[in-house]
Amino acid sequence: MQLDEGGKGLARTVADVKDANKRTALHFAAREGRTEVCKYLVEELGMGVDIRDEDGETPLIHASRQGHSLTAKYLLEHGGDPSASSELGATPLHHAAGTGNIELLNILLAKGVDVDSHSESGTPLIWAAGHGQQDALKVLLEHGANPNARTEDDITPLLSSVAAGSLPCLKLLIEVNLNLADSAAEFPELFVGILGLEVFGISGVLSGANVNISAGGATPLHIAADNGNTDLINCLLEAGADPNAEDEDGLKPIQTAALRSNREAVKIFLPLTTPIQNVVDWSVDAVIDHVQCEFNRQQENSKEEDSLQNPPPEKVHLAEVSPEAKKKALEAKLRGDDAFKRKEYLDAIDAYTQAIDLDPNEATLFSNRSLCWIRLGQADRALADAKACRVLRPDWHKACYREGSALRLLQRFDEAANAFYEGVKLDPENMELVTAFREAVEAGRKFHATDPQKS
Repeated sequence: MQLDEGGKGLARTVADVKDANKRTALHFAAREGRTEVCKYLVEELGMGVDIRDEDGETPLIHASRQGHSLTAKYLLEHGGDPSASSELGATPLHHAAGTGNIELLNILLAKGVDVDSHSESGTPLIWAAGHGQQDALKVLLEHGANPNARTEDDITPLLSSVAAGSLPCLKLLIEVNLNLADSAAEFPELFVGILGLEVFGISGVLSGANVNISAGGATPLHIAADNGNTDLINCLLEAGADPNAEDEDGLKPIQTAALRSNREAVKIFLPLTTPIQNVVDWSVDAVIDHVQCEFNRQQENSKEEDSLQNPPPEKVHLAEVSPEAKKKALEAKLRGDDAFKRKEYLDAIDAYTQAIDLDPNEATLFSNRSLCWIRLGQADRALADAKACRVLRPDWHKACYREGSALRLLQRFDEAANAFYEGVKLDPENMELVTAFREAVEAGRKFHATDPQKS
């Protein structure tokens, strides 16, 4: 048989065929919703249903991301792990929530998956809110999803719903939080003692909808002001959002709206905001003119400093690597992979460093070491490795993700958003990148301004 390469047998030959991202025929069949092909590969050729690609994704994750419910159901019925997560922590439930696939959502929840499973981009509820999936949001809440779940960057479902411009999701979350507040006020001992609400703060629930939460200094009202969505602004204000809250650059929502020339938003904020210093004529036009002039002045002052801090990258010359060195580098990489799985990040870094010394041309090594540095909170080192990874593989979406993650850890949110966006352009269907981009914007969309005090 022609496909029986080297006498290994058809099944082994097909299983060994992978693309550059280690995706097999089963991954592609699942991604395209070709259930019959999946059936042939699993039942006739015996391919493992939970085989993982380079990103740690199983065929079930691929099917879920594309919304192929029948294919996903088949894979589940033949042993697919409904809780399998990618390297970034995203599960089939995250993808079903993000795409609003209610049928698949119910199938997965019926399997008993964790409704609050965490990925680097948050829980499934945050994904649903961030993509404006009202029905998915409702299903997850009905199954006990935590409406106050947070990412490491303090992104919540409510913040995500505002960033997505979804008024229905915002209203639903405010309503749920207010109901929680009423219940917590009436039975505080139940919420603290039995439900363990202290994990995210009994005080937050007792105060009702947490519409003043800050992520990267930006509140939901800042994000709505930036988008100029007056419906969201009015909804937040009615729920108790503070029009005088300042972001990390000292800007109030009215100033954020003024920077975007969102006149209607400025008009709403004007009677509710304490007048800004040096704005003599407290009117819509005067506020917009003052804020934009101040912004342009800061931009001019920062240009020279930015050019000094960000010199053009040096051209990287690839080294000559012998086959023997490549082999030893692979062995070191595998040791690093094993250490990472055990969460022994320093040992993993040591192994990846050995591999890099042997084969400095392999971008994956820099990507893996960057992730280890992030796990240890060493953002500068993570960024250096991520940049090296992007130089070696500029068209690799994961390199963009690594750079964005490091920049996010450094609280350089505008640069993080740019890095994530570059990744989205390379892989538009990658929900982790799309969500990370939105979260970076939520955490600090600062219009590429530089605050001299932070330089």
